[in-house]
Amino acid sequence: MPVDIYWRIHMEGDQSSLRRRVHSRGGLVSGGTAPGTRDGRDDGYTHADYMAEVARATEESGFTGGLLPNFPITDDPWAAAATLARETTSYRFMVAFQPGFLHPVQAARMTATLQRATGGRIVYNVISGGGGPAQLWWGDKVDHDDRYARTSEFLDVLKGVWAGGFTHHGRFYRVQDAGLPKELAGQPFPEIFFSGSSPAAIAAAGRHAGYYLSWLEPFEALAEKFDAVRAASETPPRFAVRVDVLARETEEEAWEEIAHGWRARTAGAAGGDQGDSVGVRRSRSFLADAGDDHRALEVAPNVWGGFAELRDGPAFGLVGDYHQVAERLDQLLDLGVDAFILAGVPHLEEARRVGRHVLPLLKGRTS
Repeated sequence: MPVDIYWRIHMEGDQSSLRRRVHSRGGLVSGGTAPGTRDGRDDGYTHADYMAEVARATEESGFTGGLLPNFPITDDPWAAAATLARETTSYRFMVAFQPGFLHPVQAARMTATLQRATGGRIVYNVISGGGGPAQLWWGDKVDHDDRYARTSEFLDVLKGVWAGGFTHHGRFYRVQDAGLPKELAGQPFPEIFFSGSSPAAIAAAGRHAGYYLSWLEPFEALAEKFDAVRAASETPPRFAVRVDVLARETEEEAWEEIAHGWRARTAGAAGGDQGDSVGVRRSRSFLADAGDDHRALEVAPNVWGGFAELRDGPAFGLVGDYHQVAERLDQLLDLGVDAFILAGVPHLEEARRVGRHVLPLLKGRTS
């Protein structure tokens, strides 16, 4: 079966490189150098234009689609998907959203509308939130395990509404004879990529996920997590991994780029209140004894855990030459991974580089 490979489209603003942790391209930031301003003046090239350029470039480079993340500092991914769909032809849009802030009946109607408009190109990235200040920004005080219980009930209702004639009286939601209007009924239900590393998340994923999505971790730990998801599901999902990639012509070039970023990093930039996210705690646990030597964060050949020091996001990614990175991705496919969400900084140039030099080398990818 073909491997679906998505690219992460920046929503929060893009860095010009890993050497400078400043969102200087697009995003909801002021003082950016490009796009948006030129010599201190509006140049007419908007954040939406830049996202569209990334989407077109990744479609042309052979990616299945793009992940549209969802944070307090981003545009709304539902609206962005509607905008970007007209810039592409077959490209899928993976909309990240937290069920707690959207009623399942409205979610069903919005999704069916987008499916109808795009020819079925919407995919879900269902997240339940990591707690802490970011969760409170949304006005959400529901505790960790209850957030996953709410997500599970949300998806039960959403699927019921999609099927039509659905009545539900539950803990979080109540609907009576709910369904889609006939003009929207019958659209393909989106694939569900489900995130979360805690036992509560894994149990919910076992019920609902088409794909269980994890950040990259040391491969042995990732295999154990996959086994736990399989054990929690009567019908095990497929598996997907979110992977940052820094690939160059030679391994030395790739590590030199990391070294430049490491020397220029801001101490403590990856810290802060991370709420009650089990995934974040897991990542930190693998790196607890690494110290300040960036090469000590290489926990296995080409598997590096320092990306969170150089840009916002998960810790682990792949660093090496084009063949090495492709080999590690093939190893993940052998581990049971069925789909990837790849990312790089800056999003535009790295998407073209990975599409041109890495994707053609994947032995585990079939057409």
